[in-house]
Amino acid sequence: MEIHLIRHTAVENPENLCYGFAEMPLKKNYIDDFKSLDIDCRFDVIISSPSERCRLLADYFKFNYHTDERLREMNFGNWELKKWTDIPEEEITPWYKDFVNIKTAGGENLLEMQNRVLSFWRDLIGRKSKEKVLIITHAGVIRLILQTVLQFPLENMFTIQIDYGKKVIIHVNEGIFFVKKVNV
Repeated sequence: MEIHLIRHTAVENPENLCYGFAEMPLKKNYIDDFKSLDIDCRFDVIISSPSERCRLLADYFKFNYHTDERLREMNFGNWELKKWTDIPEEEITPWYKDFVNIKTAGGENLLEMQNRVLSFWRDLIGRKSKEKVLIITHAGVIRLILQTVLQFPLENMFTIQIDYGKKVIIHVNEGIFFVKKVNV
C-alpha cells in the first residue's frame, strides 16, 4: 500500500488564533495554492478530514472521496478561535508543560487525539491491500501517524515540520513501514 498524506494549504489567520476543530478559512488566494500543488490524481481511495480547509482541496481536484471524523486536527475546546495571547496563563502554562496529558477545557489532550487518529490508521492499514491512498488532513494528524511509524516519543512530535500543501508518502509492505518522502 502506498499512502500519501497531504496537509491542507495555508489558512488566513492574521491574528494568530488557536484553531484545530474550528473552521479556519484558507488564504484568499487558495486557488493559486491548489494550482501549485503536485498531486497525482490517480488514487484508489481518497479520505479527507471533514474540515472545510481539507474538503476544498478534494473538491478542487474533483476527487471522489469520503470524510472521516478521526482525521480532524486537535480539539482545543474553549481555546478555539481565541488569540493564543488571550488564553489565560494559568490555563496555557500547564498545557505547554505537558500537552500530552493535559486537556484544554472542553477539548482533548494529545493522548486522546492519538487514540482517535490511530483508530483510523489501524483500520486503514488493516486492509492489507495494494491500494494507493490519499489522505487530506492536518499537520497534527500527519505528525501522529509519523510518530507511530517511526516510534519516537510522543512529546517530540512537534519537532517535525509539516508544511502547508505538502505530502508525506509512506509505503506499507507486509506490516513494514517505509517513510519515503516528507514535505514534497
